[in-house]
Amino acid sequence: MHSSPALLLLLALGLCCPGIHGQQYEPKVRFYNSITQLQVGQRLELQCQSDNDTGVFWVHQDKSGTLHFIVFISSLSRTTFEGNQRSSTRFKAIKTSRVYRLVVRSFTPQDEGNYFCLININRMLYFSHGQPAFLPVTTTAGPTTQSGITKKDPCSKTTDPERRMQEELESFCHIFIWVPFTGICLLLLQLLAITILLYQRRTHHNSL
Repeated sequence: MHSSPALLLLLALGLCCPGIHGQQYEPKVRFYNSITQLQVGQRLELQCQSDNDTGVFWVHQDKSGTLHFIVFISSLSRTTFEGNQRSSTRFKAIKTSRVYRLVVRSFTPQDEGNYFCLININRMLYFSHGQPAFLPVTTTAGPTTQSGITKKDPCSKTTDPERRMQEELESFCHIFIWVPFTGICLLLLQLLAITILLYQRRTHHNSL
């Protein structure tokens, strides 16, 4: 019986430190219907295929690379949009079987970017590859330059978008998953410390 508090402590540490490695799983995102060219005001539907019916997060990465949370669809088809709202004027979320769909009601330049779905399985966050959604690029004739001189675009980006996306999603994971578990760990450790102290006092009292 003297090892009971130690066993409880090990159990708590095991619960608070889930394994990092697990079976690789990748949800798949694609256009719900065949789209050849996006237009302003068009209804856009994306779907995320998941083999695990655990709910899906939809995230939008805009043209500057910033991530925006859109909605969480639970396995019971309940939706939570940005700001803890149940509905949105810009988006709609639908669940059919294990297919989670995101609807952009009226596509605008603000909605351009890459769309990802994220799935939390056993406290591990898995995210899909980005599904790009952009309006057609309009080209205009630029000013003529002297031959032999190349003009460098000052707005060109050299950052790998996939790498940046992964780094931001890891930060997203730390905020929404690891921080709450850290708080739970501290609470459990405090309770265990009190339990061990009371156990030692009881043992000392019995010995007297």
